[in-house]
Amino acid sequence: MSGLVLKLGPKERVLINGAVIENGDKRSRLSVVTPEANILRLRDAIHPEHATTPVRRVCYAAQLVLSGDADPDDARLPLLRRIEELSQILTDADSRSHLAQATQSVLDGQFYQCLKSLRNLLGREDRLLARHAS
Repeated sequence: MSGLVLKLGPKERVLINGAVIENGDKRSRLSVVTPEANILRLRDAIHPEHATTPVRRVCYAAQLVLSGDADPDDARLPLLRRIEELSQILTDADSRSHLAQATQSVLDGQFYQCLKSLRNLLGREDRLLARHAS
């Protein structure tokens, strides 16, 4: 994750290689220069009980790699399959762009970027599910 810059709000927490880091009372920026660092903003974390929709389940799978609960090599192929399944459902150009970015990120071993791309689809998924529930 070379060159990743985290902008943290006051008291915001982030998980870096399994260690929870809490920011102080002021906004700050951290530059992560270690290429293989696993990073997860705890405010972005999805609780296992909330991984109940297709996009949230894929996000959760990427999150498990970042938290150190899944091996990146073991998670790569299942994650790529799940992203491909999403591309069968989310066919608009914007969704396809985010899914393509997520796929490339997985192939590059950049699971934070994968999660970031997938999180862009959560609002769209919520709207689609709400429409079908009505």
